[in-house]
Amino acid sequence: MKRSKPASWILHKPPLPISFGTHHSKAMLLVYPRGVRIIVHTANLIHVDWNNKSQGLWMQDFPWKEPNKPSRGCAFENDLIDYLGALKWREFSVSLPALGSFTINSSFFKKFDYSNAEVRLIASVPGYHTGNNLKKWGHMKLRTALQECTFDREFKRSPLVYQFSSLGSLDEKWMAELAASMSSGLSEDKTPLGPGEPLIVWPSVEDVRCSLEGYAAGNAVPSPLKNVEKAFLKKYWAKWKASHTGRCRAMPHIKTYTRYNDQKLAWFLLTSANLSKAAWGALQKNNSQLMIRSYELGVLILPFKRRSSGFSCTTRKIVENNCESSENSKAQKVELVTLNWQRSSNTVSSSDEVIKLPVPYELPPQPYTSEDVPWSWDRKYYKKDVYGQVWPRQVQLYSNQNL
Repeated sequence: MKRSKPASWILHKPPLPISFGTHHSKAMLLVYPRGVRIIVHTANLIHVDWNNKSQGLWMQDFPWKEPNKPSRGCAFENDLIDYLGALKWREFSVSLPALGSFTINSSFFKKFDYSNAEVRLIASVPGYHTGNNLKKWGHMKLRTALQECTFDREFKRSPLVYQFSSLGSLDEKWMAELAASMSSGLSEDKTPLGPGEPLIVWPSVEDVRCSLEGYAAGNAVPSPLKNVEKAFLKKYWAKWKASHTGRCRAMPHIKTYTRYNDQKLAWFLLTSANLSKAAWGALQKNNSQLMIRSYELGVLILPFKRRSSGFSCTTRKIVENNCESSENSKAQKVELVTLNWQRSSNTVSSSDEVIKLPVPYELPPQPYTSEDVPWSWDRKYYKKDVYGQVWPRQVQLYSNQNL
């Protein structure tokens, strides 16, 4: 990459202090004369990821802070700056048209006003996190964010969905640890929501065989047989079924986690984090330490409306200046629902706002039948796919620019 990269590119490898960790986050920070666009997504920068798979992308634009006007930070800003600081990239200078020269580092991104952020950032950074940092990253960050929220009583003990594209080496103890974080939050009566039973939405061998790419799609669902065929996982498997979005054959590289009741969602997380200890972290030393191997980044969508200004970096709109910081303003309750949700007179009051999230798969998930086999990429499959191929076969994922 160093030999062939454009001259304007700067490559940086974030520190990976624990073996087998990766930099797995997928994000873009695009600076405009009017502000910054933050994009968090699930696709790698290769053609097949954007063309043939089911992916997710969230973005929001934020204006420059007004000069000489004191502004308080907010949760989104603090989380973003902490995450960018952990990457430890080398500072560099740029000249921005009409704005002047800037040194680009994590502190540079404090120059933007994130008070109208509509999501919370949930990130992972590698390390052994203790003390105040215990709840700063991974599933403990998600647990902390959910504990601050009150949800409708209909989500008490409601089920969970884990949907992702790579499965780590798991055990029942850690699955219970993760479920405790995913089940956090209070009901309207101030009692805990209580534990939710999770299902894992995962493509079957037949799903991959009949997909847009045939067996080649299995390269991006890279879980070995030894991880997939653990006996305790059998009760979790659910089908990748996405008829309502036309995505049954577009294999999932998207990673989502949610708590739901029928077609309503308590919350929804779009993230780079697969189901693994490396991504989410594992508690150690009597729950006083969280060990994380990899970098991950996701956005948590909660059922509270921020008073958004509708600001855009690329389109001039009237910006409402009378917005208080979302930290101080009373959040209006909204309903998060799937695309399959249907309005009825007794479900939502006229004063509530309904936000339809494009969840690509159907809820509730359908558990595997006895005939369904979860995909694992190191097993041999002799039944030919849609291209007449068997598995394994040589597949070129990364194109050579010299060809």
